This record gives sequence, C-alpha cells and structure tokens, in this order.
Amino acid sequence: MTPLPLILMLATLVTTGRVFLAIALSIVTGWALGYLSLKSRVFENAYVSLSEVLESVPVISFFPVVLIFFIWYVRGYIGVELAVDFLVFTAVTWNIWMGIYQAFKTVPASMLEVVENLGYGFFKKMARLYIPYSMPRIAANLLPSFADGYFYITVSEVIAIGTTTYKVFGIGALLSELISKASSNPVLWPDVYVGLTELAAVVALVVLGLRRFANWTVAKYSLESAVALSRRKSGPGRWRTLSRYYRPVVRPMESLAGLGSRALVRMATTIPLRRVETRRHRSVAADNVIKAVGAALLVLIAYGAIRAILSASPSTWGYLISETPTILIGLAYDYARVAFITLISFVIAVFVGYWLAMHRRAEAIVIPVIQALSALPAPAYFPLLFAATYFIVGRFFAGLTNEFYVIILGFISTFYYVFYAYWLGVKAVPVEVMELMDNLRMGFFRRLRKILIPGTMPYLVSGLTSTIDSAWGGLMVGEYWPNIYGNTNLYVSHGLMKMLDMATLEGNLALASWASLIFAMFVVVFALGFTRYLMELSRKKYLMEESIYAV
Repeated sequence: MTPLPLILMLATLVTTGRVFLAIALSIVTGWALGYLSLKSRVFENAYVSLSEVLESVPVISFFPVVLIFFIWYVRGYIGVELAVDFLVFTAVTWNIWMGIYQAFKTVPASMLEVVENLGYGFFKKMARLYIPYSMPRIAANLLPSFADGYFYITVSEVIAIGTTTYKVFGIGALLSELISKASSNPVLWPDVYVGLTELAAVVALVVLGLRRFANWTVAKYSLESAVALSRRKSGPGRWRTLSRYYRPVVRPMESLAGLGSRALVRMATTIPLRRVETRRHRSVAADNVIKAVGAALLVLIAYGAIRAILSASPSTWGYLISETPTILIGLAYDYARVAFITLISFVIAVFVGYWLAMHRRAEAIVIPVIQALSALPAPAYFPLLFAATYFIVGRFFAGLTNEFYVIILGFISTFYYVFYAYWLGVKAVPVEVMELMDNLRMGFFRRLRKILIPGTMPYLVSGLTSTIDSAWGGLMVGEYWPNIYGNTNLYVSHGLMKMLDMATLEGNLALASWASLIFAMFVVVFALGFTRYLMELSRKKYLMEESIYAV
C-alpha cells in the first residue's frame, strides 16, 4: 500500500502541474490574442471589454458551462478532468492576457520600424520583438496567477451538483476529503497537517523559483526595469545603475541594427511608406474578417438564447423572475462586503507598502513571506484557522461572527493585488521627488496627500480593480460553507455568492444561470464605467514622470 505522505506529495505535484498547464496555455493564447488586437480595432475593443468582465466573474459562474459541455457531453474522467482544467484556466488567465496586451500596445515605435524595414513576417516579429518585450509583464503576473489558481483548487477539483460529486486526483480534493473526515474523527488531523506541510513546501519552492525567474526576466528584457534601484543621490552613478538594466535589451537591438544598417539607409525612402500602406490594408482586411466572425457568433448566440427561452416553461420563467429581487438584494450585500474588503486592503497597502519600500532590510524579509502566504490556498488551511479562533471571535462579534470570517477569507484572497501595486508604485517614485519631500520636511500624511497617492494613482487603480474583481472568489467560498469544522457551518444571511453556491449544490442550474447573468450585467457596467473612467483619469492627470520637470 502506498504511504499517505507519498500520495499527498504526488497529489500536490499533479495540482501544481494543472496550474502551470493553465498558465502556459494562457501565455500562448495571450500572445495570439494580443497580436490580433494590434491588427483589428474591432477585435481589440471586444477583447479588452470581455476580458475585464470575465475577470470579475467568479469561477462558480462558469459551472453551468462546465457541466453542460464537459461533464455531460464529454463524460467520464476525461470530461471531469477537462472541466477542472477549464475552471483553473479561468482563474489564472485574465491578468496574463491583459499584461501581454499592454506590452504589445507599448512596444516602442523605433523597434517596430526596425522589424518592418527588415521585412520580418509574423513568426519572426513574435520571436524577435513581441514575445521578448512581453516577458517582463508575464513574469510580473506569474505569481498572482499562480496564487489565484491555487486558491480555487478545492472548488475546482471537487464539483458537487445535487447528490452527485465529480472530483479528480489532486491535493485540493484530497485535503477536502481529509478535513471532512478529520472533523468527525480527530485521529486523522495529523494526516491533514502532513498534507498542508507538503503543500506549503511545494508552494514555497515555486514562489522562490518564480521570484528568480521574474528578476532574471526583468533584468534581461525590460526597458523600464522594475528591479529595485538603490535610492542614492542623483548623478552619474545613478545613470550607470540604470544603464545596467537597460543594456541587455539595447544590445540585441544594436546588433540587429548593425546587421541591417546599410540596407536601411538604401531603402529608407521607399520601404516605410509601402510598409505602412500594406499594414493599413491588412488592418482593414482583418477588421472585415473579425466583423464577419463576430456577426456569425452573434447569430449563433441569438439562436441559442431563443432556443433556451422557448425551451423553458412559463412556470420556470415565473420562478426566475420571482427570485430576481432576492438576487438583487444579495448582490447589494456582496458589493458592500467587497467595498469593505477593498477599503481594508487599501489602508494596509498605503501604510505597510510605504514603510516596506523605505526599509529595504524589512522588505527583503516581509515581501517573500507575503508572496508565499498569498500563494498558499486559503480554502485548504482556513478550516483550521476557523477552528482555532471561532470561540474567541464569537465572544466579540456574536451574531456577526460569520460575517467576520467571510470578510477575512475575502481579504486573504485578494489583498495582495493593491498591496503589490502600491508598493511597486512607491518604489518607482523618482529619486528627485523623494529628495524634494525630504528637503521640504514633509510629514507622512502630507506626503500621502500631496505626492504618494496622486503619484501612484495608475498603480492604485490597477491594483484596486484587481482587488475588487478577485474578492468575489473569497465570498464565493466563504458565504456558504457547510461543515467547515465538525458540525459547524459558515453561512451568511444574504449574498449572491451564497445563492449561487446553494443553487449549484442543489442542481438548480436555471437559477444559477439566471443569477450569473444578472451579476454579469452589473459587472459590465462597473468595468466599462468605473474601472475605465479611473484608468483614463489616472493616465491623463496623474503622471509621476511629469513631476521631474517641476522639481
């Protein structure tokens, strides 16, 4: 018989392989979709809007699609495995896609001119320019994607629909089963601790590897290095430090330019105009193809929607409409929870992020710890935290005890987005601005109000958006958690995520789909209104680079 520790380690490696498979697929598809966005304005608008919306949709909202397509049509273990892989993919892909898209959109014009004048085709452009230029953005998003993928392993590897449970081999499924058994048989708790220890060890090794890969990638490929630069007085030494990080990118381009310099001089008067004209024709052709494909998809979607409406009985639609007020009330409660989680995350980020950016020794210890903890899946260890603190917390919060734990779980699942964003934003503040604040003897709160928060606004908006979008995952897990420890349940009175959980567990896919549709409509309004407005405002009004001239 195979020892349990070995089985747990194999399960951990299998789950880790699922997460990295989803990340690899996200990177490859992100390159393709990013390039299509450059060639078609129609596709770009649809792609960006849809990605923003789907990033906000929690994994559970994809359950109806997963059940219908993979489990019911494909069937068998392969269908369940594909369903789990798809759910993990939806957890890790969105920020990678957006990072690649932003990188492709910001490729310097001089580099584009070089590859155009050299007559590079699609594959050479991708291999020599677009893919290398996107590597720092990919590296920056690997750790959050890994953390998101691991956060959802318990939800993804065990899918319960009514009385039927679908699961695959993985550490999420094994830990869920062990914790459930240990709640009624305390003798099994050491097995749970062994599984958590092995999981923590693998996560720590992966985080260390991702950090090293990120540092190597940024140093090799980035033009605007995010590597921490020493805060010394400005002067020749500072620019030599900067040049070390710029040099690995400049050197390949210098070699490229050297090889083609004579040809560029001879053809400079003719090729650029012809290239621009060709690219314009290609863009128009690509737009026409995208419009045709989009029209065909709209027809298919409309056909499917009409069939779904006609297939549902009038009594079913009456039931769904009668549940709509409850859905809206639950959505209001959940938005209040998300707002509270976001506020707590923002306050911690502003104070702790600034302090760590100014104290490099503490930063070298605290940041890796936070990264490792954020990558450790909260659903795997949260029942133990709940059991250890429930009686103490219950004395202080009484009837709000469950709300407290739901907020804590939501905070654990998402706080690091705004924290990392603000921390990096503070580290990117120009030395001249730091010196100015020191010379003016500005206090901490005055620095925040006058310089730091306005100057890091682009970082904050990005971090807050991801925090809000990802908080729904924590609510989804925490709002309806039967038998979280023994016979103790973690429920809330009102919440859309609770309704989705219960509808899925009861096999009520009609209600789950209807609630998901209403939720998606609100997400669209938020993404196109609030998020885009703040992003455009931060880009136009709050640019820290402009302050160098004022200094």
